[in-house]
Amino acid sequence: MSWILNPDGDRTKAGATDTTDTNPKVPDPVDKNRLVSTKPANRPFLAHKEYRRKMEKEHEAWVQRRKEREDKVAKGEKVGPEEPDPTDEPEVGCLGLLKFLIMAAVVIILAGKFFTGSFLWEMDLPDLRQFIPTNQRLFSESMLATFDGSDLDKPVFLAIDGDVYDVTAGRATYGPGGSYHFMAGRDAARAYATGCFQTHLTHDIRGLSEREMQGLEHWKKFYTESKKYHKVGRVSHPPIDPLSPIPEHCDPKKAEKAQERERAKAHEADSKHSEL
Repeated sequence: MSWILNPDGDRTKAGATDTTDTNPKVPDPVDKNRLVSTKPANRPFLAHKEYRRKMEKEHEAWVQRRKEREDKVAKGEKVGPEEPDPTDEPEVGCLGLLKFLIMAAVVIILAGKFFTGSFLWEMDLPDLRQFIPTNQRLFSESMLATFDGSDLDKPVFLAIDGDVYDVTAGRATYGPGGSYHFMAGRDAARAYATGCFQTHLTHDIRGLSEREMQGLEHWKKFYTESKKYHKVGRVSHPPIDPLSPIPEHCDPKKAEKAQERERAKAHEADSKHSEL
């Protein structure tokens, strides 16, 4: 409303504001041919420029001192410890944090080797494959047989009690000429339990003893927890005729001993039941 109090626009009259800049002028850090005001709005910029100028002078002086030191070293003269650049700014931010984490990891790994003899403090790395989405397949017996290692362009698969595993990493063992090639391309669960690798290459596990079932579970756990092999699917078997004969054991004496143990356990269980 100053135009009401001063309709003539005379700034010397009451209500007028004097906008004259009374702050000292200094050379513009960017353009030396002009002056700029030291008013509050310009002071942060001027202070920063003055700081940068000071740092540049200190750095130039340090470069000169380093050159003089190198000349003395070249002449074989005795010199003191090398002076760090006084204008180096401490490293902060993500890069500094990353360096700290890397150094901490190295210290922890070396400490593990020193105290436990293991870089991982005797711990096993987690199997990261369990977190990777998989596309497991359902195999027929004929399809599974094509992955016995005969075709070098195909992986090597084997099955145990219905679960199919990729054992390509052990092609030398499960491929042609390998000591366990007879296991590839089929489900030989019974052979894993009985040890009859010639006559029990079948998934039929009827009539196995308790000890043989424990042996089968051992091998299933081996493949399940292996970091070298991984599961790729299941195999679909045709149903087994319950009236068909159970495969005979390859070692009759071993089979007889297993039956005797089973009968002894059954008799012991009956005795305890009768006592109750």
